[in-house]
Amino acid sequence: MIHPWHDLKPGDGIPEEFSAVIEIPLGSNVKYELDKSSGLIKVDRVLYSAVYYPANYGFIPRTLAEDGDPLDVLVLCQEPAVPLAIMHARAVGLMTMTDAGILDHKVIAVATGDPEFNGYKEAQQIPAHYLLMLRRFFQDYKQLERKAVEVEEINPAATAYPVIQAAIQRYEKKYAPERL
Repeated sequence: MIHPWHDLKPGDGIPEEFSAVIEIPLGSNVKYELDKSSGLIKVDRVLYSAVYYPANYGFIPRTLAEDGDPLDVLVLCQEPAVPLAIMHARAVGLMTMTDAGILDHKVIAVATGDPEFNGYKEAQQIPAHYLLMLRRFFQDYKQLERKAVEVEEINPAATAYPVIQAAIQRYEKKYAPERL
């Protein structure tokens, strides 16, 4: 069996373009996440707030973020993707959060196979209201759980590249020796 975090390659165009593994489809109010040991998708919880994921949400394979999980990515696309789907994506921005005191980067990307979004190269090209909805979702989605989350402004694509590279290096340092 192939493990989506460890066995898939992040892609040849990294850090600008990459493969994204989707955990949560656009429009879902169920928080699915990768079960790290099996590679399957598990239900973490149903969101407490009356909100839904404003983009397909997942991770970049063979990355390790500061929070110990694969690096998060929001893939903008006009359609929801099923969990464990692999989408080719291009980074257009970076949104940084602080969640329970831990830095939590979210790469903002577009699905390169979606004609509605694949022309965007930078987050600032995307309609401002859409970007406000992305930020607002992460500001609100844990409120009824009484958890505080701080969300910074969305930054340009170039700010995502070193975060992606650092997550790849962190992954290689931790996991590459045991996967040889």
